Amino acid sequence: MKPKIFAIDIDGTITDNKGGRVDLDALAALRYLVKMGHKVIYVTGRSSVEAYVLSVFGGTTRIAVGENGGIITSGPNEHKLIGNKQECIKAFEFLKTKIPEAIEKPVFPRITEVVLERNFDVILGKKLFAEHNLDVQITDSQYAYHINSKGVNKANGFLEVMNMFSAKKEDVIAIGDSETDVPLFKLAGTSVALGNAPVDVQSQATMSVPGHAGDGMIEALEAIQLKLLVE
Repeated sequence: MKPKIFAIDIDGTITDNKGGRVDLDALAALRYLVKMGHKVIYVTGRSSVEAYVLSVFGGTTRIAVGENGGIITSGPNEHKLIGNKQECIKAFEFLKTKIPEAIEKPVFPRITEVVLERNFDVILGKKLFAEHNLDVQITDSQYAYHINSKGVNKANGFLEVMNMFSAKKEDVIAIGDSETDVPLFKLAGTSVALGNAPVDVQSQATMSVPGHAGDGMIEALEAIQLKLLVE
């Protein structure tokens, strides 16, 4: 297989969404890809620092796209910011006046976004932001709700990584499970949605597999290998 860049979501893709435990078999499979000459880069709604640390201890490529594309981390003190957290904070303050139950989720510190508990109707949140022309967006990663600057998404964040490696669309393989992964699916030459992804998310990917989380990741890698072998 020609060297590829694998863009990998974390929560619900190599972990379970409830406990956040990394599936060690899935991690071993990703580490094997790196040994074979591919690049494996985490593209997540989590902090880019969390993802970068996972890449260090997990033995994958030491670059991470975090906060749903709002920040790219390529070293302990190397961070490129795309999002604007102040916009997101103002939007959250407004949201609380309309949906009092909206509360922040206790997470690692964020630099470009606000992260909320999944305890209210996110569709209503999207409607309110649109009606009041706020320069933000709210998405559901299935791990949390995320308020990001408008235009910030995993695809735009990952474009920075592609530029680092002079990569093209056909070089990118994306694997994920939530609506935040859809822009990345559209950017990638090949994309796989796992079985725990909503149906509308699965419909946006090149292919889908029935397995969930870590098991689904391994199934996805097997399906990708078969697809590329016949191309």
